[in-house]
Amino acid sequence: MEDVPSPEEFVRLVEEALEEFPPPFRSLLHNLAVVVEDMPAPEELKTAGITDPLRLLGLYNGVPFTQWGRGRYPSLPDVIKIYRTPVLCDLRPGEDLKEKVRRVVLHELGHRAGLDEGRLRKLGVY
Repeated sequence: MEDVPSPEEFVRLVEEALEEFPPPFRSLLHNLAVVVEDMPAPEELKTAGITDPLRLLGLYNGVPFTQWGRGRYPSLPDVIKIYRTPVLCDLRPGEDLKEKVRRVVLHELGHRAGLDEGRLRKLGVY
């Protein structure tokens, strides 16, 4: 792959994806930490049910909005992790990295909204 972005440039792509998130859905960003890591940890792979670390592009850890009860105000933020190396390795020839990152971020935000893998695939978000 040509022009591999620096870790800082990759973080900026994730930030741009969050900034472009439609205003009506910005409540999904409340009390949420989005971090970029190079690779998933072994326990994260186990949580996701994945053995190949290059197949896990992102991971949501928290309680989806659909499971929040009235008056639930979590003190610690939920966390979305985006894994830089797997995302870069999954990039197909001619595929735009910015669009790829946007889709991974949207996929994880979809999990925060309570959508499962099947629903996200039907919606075209991986």
